[in-house]
Amino acid sequence: MEKTTTTSEPLPASPAIAAALHGVLKLAEPLLRALSPEAAAHRPRPGKWSPKEILGHLIDSAGNNQQKFVRALAATPHADFTGYAQDTWVALQQYQLAAWPDLIDLWVGINRHLAHVIEHAPPETLTHTISIDGAGPFALHFIMADYVEHLKHHLLQILPEAPLESRFLNVYGT
Repeated sequence: MEKTTTTSEPLPASPAIAAALHGVLKLAEPLLRALSPEAAAHRPRPGKWSPKEILGHLIDSAGNNQQKFVRALAATPHADFTGYAQDTWVALQQYQLAAWPDLIDLWVGINRHLAHVIEHAPPETLTHTISIDGAGPFALHFIMADYVEHLKHHLLQILPEAPLESRFLNVYGT
């Protein structure tokens, strides 16, 4: 998977990325709501996240990606970012103790907003780049499309029977 776009590679239109994100939300939300709070709190084995914690990680990812999207939109033409300690963030926020419906509501809401941001990204900003802890550069269009793939990757951990496919590859060195 390319980090930046080559001249022979067409840019994905941000409305198409937004539509893909909306499609994932439409599919996943009722499936998540069908999980009981007990099933959502179950850790498959020691040291592994429960569905609540996976969804909490996706909430953290959404917040971090909102920063990436907005700062890259404003960048001329590059912005630098620091990564985040995912396990620490999940543990400190105690997602395991949160109400499952509240986590779903928060996840759906922030992702609807991200779809709005993606949909309305000016085309000339899609080649702006970011670096994360020195890795990169990554073009904004890649970050946006990869966000949806990352989301599907983790949703499949919660909902392995969901009709989703993910092409996520962790190219960020985290």
